[in-house]
Amino acid sequence: MEPDAPPEQSPDAGLTTDFRRKMSYGDYLGLDVLLAAQKPVSDQHDEMLFITIHQVQELWLKLLLHELDLAIGCIREDRLRPAFKAMARVSRIQRQLIEAWDVLSTMTPHDYLAFRAHLGSSSGFQSWQYRALEFRLGAKEAFMLKPHAHRPELHAELRAALEAPSLYDEALRLLARRGYPVPAEVLERDFTRPHESHPAVTAIWAGIYAKGEREFDLYELAEELVDVEDSFQTWRFRHMRTVERIIGYARGTGGSAGVAYLRKAIERRFFPELYEARTELA
Repeated sequence: MEPDAPPEQSPDAGLTTDFRRKMSYGDYLGLDVLLAAQKPVSDQHDEMLFITIHQVQELWLKLLLHELDLAIGCIREDRLRPAFKAMARVSRIQRQLIEAWDVLSTMTPHDYLAFRAHLGSSSGFQSWQYRALEFRLGAKEAFMLKPHAHRPELHAELRAALEAPSLYDEALRLLARRGYPVPAEVLERDFTRPHESHPAVTAIWAGIYAKGEREFDLYELAEELVDVEDSFQTWRFRHMRTVERIIGYARGTGGSAGVAYLRKAIERRFFPELYEARTELA
């Protein structure tokens, strides 16, 4: 006679189901607050899409700033490996931001115009996190502080980012510490203004690229920087084309120039010498 077979046990028998005294998934993520933050001001179906896309972008921007702060700090401390990891993550986050425009582009001009008037003077131009991101990447413009003057704590944070060395400034300081002849006027410049291309810096990067594996960590630093800029410019381009697709060349909410402003932004480089070095090597 065969022994009785053991009773079958459910694969989720150990699953926690009583959360009266335990932290749940929703508790940890603050989902009650997060999912209550979508509050359309019209009765138009597509406004939920518009709100959700922009809120998701703000969450990604928060993570971008978190990773860039780590990268900047690590480069300042000559710790390049964790800086590379953070910068690689930045590039991958940027891909998510780029893909978001594909979702938003499913909204037609008619869909958007049905609720646009309800947006008042609000505009993505006023995103303080986006401005903080641009400042960290070197797109410095003091005028961009003005939309945040009514929020002293945010204004102070953005002012500090405007005055601080950017990601690229820290990379150039690293080159100087490694013995490369980075001009003093580049290292000691006014950080509230955007970096301008310098032929001596172009020559330094061209030399690093020419050495290849003999200066591999600096070579990799250069490529991580290019990845960040390339992804950011792709994001800018997709933003411009999405706006063009939905509102054409009309002015944006909040008084921005819309597509005209976005098109000019695409032409501005964060790390110009890294691209000029390629011309010298060709």
